[in-house]
Amino acid sequence: MVIEKKAIPELFEKVLSGEKTFDARLDSFECKPGDTLVLREWDPKKEKYTGRKLEKKVTYVLKSKDLEKFWSKEEVNKYGFQIIAFK
Repeated sequence: MVIEKKAIPELFEKVLSGEKTFDARLDSFECKPGDTLVLREWDPKKEKYTGRKLEKKVTYVLKSKDLEKFWSKEEVNKYGFQIIAFK
């Protein structure tokens, strides 16, 4: 499946350079390994797409509800989550 999402210029550039190797999104759509994530650069000041886009193959999906077995709701409410990318 191909999934298209907006990406603000600062984060688009980090993905383009290879510095950012993950994406954090609300779990409002289906996504699984093997899907293609298309990031379309969105200029929030002009409220339009810039015309640049990147295609990335999804290799792993971590859903926050899967993490409930590790931490209590109190801990999550107190600390929140951080996503750590690594090579």
